[in-house]
Formats: sequence, structure tokens, C-alpha cells
Amino acid sequence: MDQAIHNKIVSFIWGIADAIRSGSYLLYDGALGIGGMLTVGEETLLQLATARGQQITTHLYGQEINPETYAICKADMLLKGEGENADHIVGGAEWSTLSHDAFPAMSFDFMMSNPPYGKSWKKDMETMGGKDAMRDPRFKVMHQGEELSLVTRSSDGQMLFLANMASKMNHDTPLGSRIAEVHNGSSLFTGDAGQGESNIRRWLIENDWLEAIVALPLNLFYNTGIATYIWVLTNRKPEHRRGQVQLIDATQWFKPLRKNLGKKNCELAPDDIQRICDTYLAFQETPQSKIFPNAAFGYWKVTVERPLRLHSQLSVKAIEGLRFASGDEELRGPLYAELGEALVEDWARVRTALEKRLAEWADESDESGESDEPAKKGLPEKTKRRLLDPATWERDARLVETATALRQELGGDLFADYNIFCERVDAAVKKLALKLSATDLKLILRAVSWREESAPPVIAKTHKPGKAKADPLHGLFSLAPLDGERAGVRGKQAVIVEYEPDPDLRDTEQVPLLETGGIEAFIRREVLPYTPDAWIKADASKIGYEISFTRHFYQPQPLRTLDAIRADILAVEKEAEGLLDELLQGGAK
Repeated sequence: MDQAIHNKIVSFIWGIADAIRSGSYLLYDGALGIGGMLTVGEETLLQLATARGQQITTHLYGQEINPETYAICKADMLLKGEGENADHIVGGAEWSTLSHDAFPAMSFDFMMSNPPYGKSWKKDMETMGGKDAMRDPRFKVMHQGEELSLVTRSSDGQMLFLANMASKMNHDTPLGSRIAEVHNGSSLFTGDAGQGESNIRRWLIENDWLEAIVALPLNLFYNTGIATYIWVLTNRKPEHRRGQVQLIDATQWFKPLRKNLGKKNCELAPDDIQRICDTYLAFQETPQSKIFPNAAFGYWKVTVERPLRLHSQLSVKAIEGLRFASGDEELRGPLYAELGEALVEDWARVRTALEKRLAEWADESDESGESDEPAKKGLPEKTKRRLLDPATWERDARLVETATALRQELGGDLFADYNIFCERVDAAVKKLALKLSATDLKLILRAVSWREESAPPVIAKTHKPGKAKADPLHGLFSLAPLDGERAGVRGKQAVIVEYEPDPDLRDTEQVPLLETGGIEAFIRREVLPYTPDAWIKADASKIGYEISFTRHFYQPQPLRTLDAIRADILAVEKEAEGLLDELLQGGAK
């Protein structure tokens, strides 16, 4: 990163320049590189203190995984006679900041960093025990009585560097801590509600630590043209900033280079840096500065359910499909066609033939790609074990036998109401004294049923009278006695039921935290007019946070005038007429 960027980032220290007092200050960078950002931060802090007649001592701490850059940083400090600071520089290939925190019990006054973007941290995650088993207090935090996992996707760990620094804030001094960290655009919006990236944003914003984010010009770096942003955090916001976040669009504030340096074609001139600082300090609404309440970036991710609606029929074709209920139908089908009922009735005899067939499939390769049969080369061992397990064949045959018995008892007519169908099946099972587990019964029911929009909803649970109140918005529906009778629910008074949700119709809605009336008002306005049978799955709602610079700073291009469009059309027509004349003249010759 060039010197101008360094200076720009540390210039945010000016926000607390007048609060600096004589004493010792600790500075930290968790992605140190050769130490340039940390050194410039120290120089700026010393200049501020000297200008105000304060005597301060600075102590530098840093961690760097790259052995070469770590060595350069340490050597530079030793050559400058800063032996004590050099002792606080830790690094090397085995010292990743994410998996091996070199300063676990320390807090710092100023923290600056430019962590790697889009770099996998899968190795670190495995070292820390995996995503679910990780207990590092930097990345598993208690927030408002809830444990939040800040663990991001393994393909990009840049947000974890920010969480690492936030965990090292000094909460015991009047000055507190200040953080400035550079990120690419993905840190603003990646991660769904409840996922690591979103939880980090939520944790920072709801703790009121995020002060500002600055969008930098494109092509500012040597090796990439991606958009970059500076996140500014503090745990000691001034009164007028509390509960708010400032977004600054500095993408157009730059000086073009005379000659490109790789992808870098611009730089921040001193007046650009000053303009950014002035905009930040002014804390006012302008076309390039927007101020929002913290909650403006948050939303509820709400799961919206709709009832499952089924028709049922004990048809011969549907029943026959149960013969492969254990899975691998594309493999079991040919095997059953070849070996038949012997797979159940004479397993000892057909096992050898079955093993031989599976071995042949494992060696086959459909080079032409013309065969309609599925490729069987390299059958997974798990699949082989399943096909060689006689219990799976016996179970499937038993399902077919049971379903056939039910068909003989109930007939093959269509049932337009799944609830009544289930009631009749239950009665038939008892009458025929069939031994059937709940899992097997469910398999049979679903194998002979299919979705139908016109069917009555499938009832999952019935509440006893007086035990629940109707609340359709949250999935508690009232059935009048007659409707209940039609649905197989006996009773002389209305009952409260819950419907089984249809996974294929499940949807989610993002409801802003600032939505007037909250989730319920949003659902009533945006969902129920179009799907009146929908309800909210309350225990599935999650809070998420994302920040969209594009939405807040988007400036649409003005539409072209009709005269300009008309002129272009006439020009094209004139050109086309000339071409046509040339073609006709050429043909006459």
C-alpha cells in the first residue's frame, strides 16, 4: 500500500487529537506486512502529541504470517534502534493471527490493518477445531444474551481480522480504542442473516462501535482494481455520533497518474486526503456523506410458510415405486429386473450373482455416452454396502406388501383430502393388524400422494379446545366443526390446528428493523394479499446486517432527449438507404 493510503488511514486519529494526554499508547496491526502502517500511525500520533505539548510514549505490536515481510519489518525496527518494539513483532509461517493470537490478553489504543482479501483460512479453521467446535473467544461472543458465531466462510477470512481487533479494544480508559481497517466490498454484504460475516456486522453496529465507512477510488492499488473501503471503529463515540454510522463516498476524489503502475492509475493527493478528513469531521449530510441510524442496516430474515396440500391414491404404479424406497432406484431397478423376488426370498443364492454384477458395473465405462443407463463406474463403497444389505431389500418388499394390503382394503379411488386419507389408512392398519413403524407408514403415505393446489391443507397438529388461540399469522388456524369434520377432526366446537408446511413453497422475506409496525405489519402488507394462507415461522427469524453503498449513493444517468434519439434514428436510416442504393446499382451491372 502506498504512503498516501497510509497517511489517509491514520489521519482518522485526528478525530480524537484534542483528547490525547501525556502517557503511554499501544498500537497494533494484526496483518503487519513490513510495518509501514504501524510506523506511520506512530509518527502521526507523536506529531499530534507534540503539537499539543503532550509527552507520550508509544509501543508497537504486530503479527505477520509471511516470513519475508516479517523479517523486513523486524530488521527495520532494529536498524532504527527500536529494539523494544522489535520484540513485540511476532511472525513467521506458524504465526497466523487467526489461529495463533500472539497477544491474547492485551488491549490496544490504536489499531490499523490491511488484511488479505478473498484468502482462504481453511487451514486455520482446521487448526482451531473446525467451524462448529471452535471456541476462540474472539470469534464466539456473547451479545445481548445470545451467543453469536463470528466464524466466516472458509474461503475468505478478512472480516475475522476486524473481529480480532474489535476484541482487543481498551474499555478501561477515557480515550478507549480506535480502529481503521481496509476491506474490499464483500465485507459490506456477504453472509446471510445468522452467518459469520453478518454477525460480525451486527456485533459491531449494535455495540455502537462502527463510526464510519469510506469508499475509496477504484484502481488505487498496484495489483488490483477492486473497490476498497476503510472501516473506522471506536468504543468511545462522541455524543453527536452515538447511535449513527456515517458513509462517505470518496470514489471520485483522486489524482490521475501520468502513467499506470500495473492496475494502479490514480492516487490520493493531499487535498483529497484533507477533503475526506474534513467530510468525516464535519459529520453532515452532503451528496458524498450520508448519516444513518444504526438500525438502518439491520433486517429480520423471516421464514414464510405455506401449507402442504395433497391428493392421494393407492395406485398400483405408486405402490410398485416403494420397491426402491431405500434409494438408489437407478441401480436397484436393473438388479430387481434381473434377479426378481429372489433378492428377498433366496438371498443366500443370489448374493454371489449380485456381487458379481456390482463388480462388473465397477469396471464398466460408457465411453460413447450413448447409453441411457446411469454411469456405474466406481460405485461408492457406501452404495455397495447398501445394495448388499438384505435388510434394505426386505424392508422395501414389506412396504409393497403392506401398501398392497391397504389398497385391497380401501380400494384405488382418489382421495382429494389427505387428512381423510390418513384417517382411513390408520383405521385400516388397525383393522388388518399390520405391524408398521411410523417411518414406514409415512413413506407409504407420501409415495402414494402428490401436491395439488386445490386440496385442503394437511393438518400436522390439533390443539385441544381452550389450549390455544387462533393466530393465523403465526400458524394457528381455527377450524369450524363442519370443516373439522371434513378434515377428519371430530368435535362439536371449533378447533385450533397447525398445518404441515410445504418445503417447496417455503420463502423468506427481509424485513427492515426500522419497518413501522415490525414484522407483522410487513407480512400483512406485502405477503398476505397474495398468499392468504401463509404464516410466519417465528422461531426461524434471524437478524442480519448489510451495508449498501450502491443503494445510498446511486446516481441514475439522465435519459437521452427525444430529439437526440430521433436524430440517431434518422442518421441510421440515411446510412441504410445509401447502402441499399449501392447494392441495387451493383446488381444492375
